[in-house]
Amino acid sequence: MAPVPHSGHPAVETYLAEGYERVVGMSSRFAAAICARLLRLQTEEGVAGPIAEIGAFEGRFFIALAHALEPGEIALGIDIFEWPNPEVKDRFEANCLKHGIAPERRRTIKADAGAMGPAELIGHARGERLRFIHIDGEHSRAALSKDLALATACLAEGGLIVLDDMLHPGYPTLMVAVQDYLAANPGMVPLCVIDRETIVGATKFVLCRRDWFERYQGAMLTIFAEQIWPLGADFEPHWCLVLSLDTRLAAIT
Repeated sequence: MAPVPHSGHPAVETYLAEGYERVVGMSSRFAAAICARLLRLQTEEGVAGPIAEIGAFEGRFFIALAHALEPGEIALGIDIFEWPNPEVKDRFEANCLKHGIAPERRRTIKADAGAMGPAELIGHARGERLRFIHIDGEHSRAALSKDLALATACLAEGGLIVLDDMLHPGYPTLMVAVQDYLAANPGMVPLCVIDRETIVGATKFVLCRRDWFERYQGAMLTIFAEQIWPLGADFEPHWCLVLSLDTRLAAIT
């Protein structure tokens, strides 16, 4: 098995080691480490600004992302905060405080992202476009399509969109929404696939603008050298990296 990559942030490493599994949620530690390292890569490439998570739930993944920000940057946690009960918002706030994300470093937004326009989301981000948007909202084709449209409209130059629960057996139609989106937005391409840890810690897709693909991929080939599955992902005709804890190929005899 390949090692979990270093996130590039001491605070993220501490949280992943000591707090991540204690916060209720369904995203994998492997994906959190990769996304935190991608945020560091953005900083190294001169990409700065706020980030957002659509579907923050109790904050497991959100806290890891927020710890990866630079001083003065903020994280937006967007959720209807009604499932499984309205107290989930209180648990989100408490988890953020417990694990070191102070109120001035974040914005808790109780709202339906599907009903939100770009101006409203950018307004929540102090008038700035977002450099990183993690979409983990309602798992339907219609909802994902709306979230993707919103994210694309609010994305900063060099920004990344991360899609959760891709190729999940419980939500097979989400891939249809992604294919439709890529066909309608040829300027956006998959940057990498983050492989699942388990059926709960499911696969993620990372998307970027086409003119940033080579720039990011060149750095990622070095940063994630131990996590690259050799064959990659074929999006017909676009090809991108697959990052996995299991980089073996099938034995053919």
